[in-house]
Amino acid sequence: MTDPVLSLTDASLSLMGNAGQVDILHDISLDVAKGETLGLVGPSGSGKSSLLMLMGGLETATGGTVTALGQDLTTMNEDQLARFRRDNMGVVFQSFHLIPTMTALENVATPLELAGHRDAFDRAAAELDAVGLSDRADHYPSQMSGGEQQRVALARASAPRPKILLADEPTGNLDEANGQAIMQLLFDLRDRHGATLVMVTHARELAARCDRVIPLRDGRIDTARQAA
Repeated sequence: MTDPVLSLTDASLSLMGNAGQVDILHDISLDVAKGETLGLVGPSGSGKSSLLMLMGGLETATGGTVTALGQDLTTMNEDQLARFRRDNMGVVFQSFHLIPTMTALENVATPLELAGHRDAFDRAAAELDAVGLSDRADHYPSQMSGGEQQRVALARASAPRPKILLADEPTGNLDEANGQAIMQLLFDLRDRHGATLVMVTHARELAARCDRVIPLRDGRIDTARQAA
């Protein structure tokens, strides 16, 4: 493998809960190559989403290192992480996380404006067109279906043309037909921008389309299942 886009070395994550420290991830070591599509699978509570959050700098490892594009995320403060994500990453959540007071076009344009792109709205319009929502550009999230909202979220994540695209259960809140459409769009966006794609999924069909699948169990890579 050439220099990995993402690299975790003995990465661990522990958080304080009401009952004390909760150990969520244990000594995860993993490299992700440029252009690779990686699926994170496993039962609920296995640590899939937490691992994705470490990769995106949305959680900070409490042990080990997490490196993205050659930068050590574990040494960055919140502002540095936010700028790094803005410039290099797109994140798609299961729950869409659209801004309710903004139209679809404004939601997609916002990260481009924050990054200083003068053509933010033109690029946002092009991304909405790419996900088949040109006719919904002036609609607010409350005026759109779940499938349409997830398309807007995909457009927003891909509009800055990120090097790394992270998706947490992108089809989890959708019916089968919308899930299939979002799945295809996700791979289309990856191909169009040449991004490295890492996704958490319970959907077998989505996992089957990945270049590699990493199974997790109890906060660890399930090496027995991985070898099977």
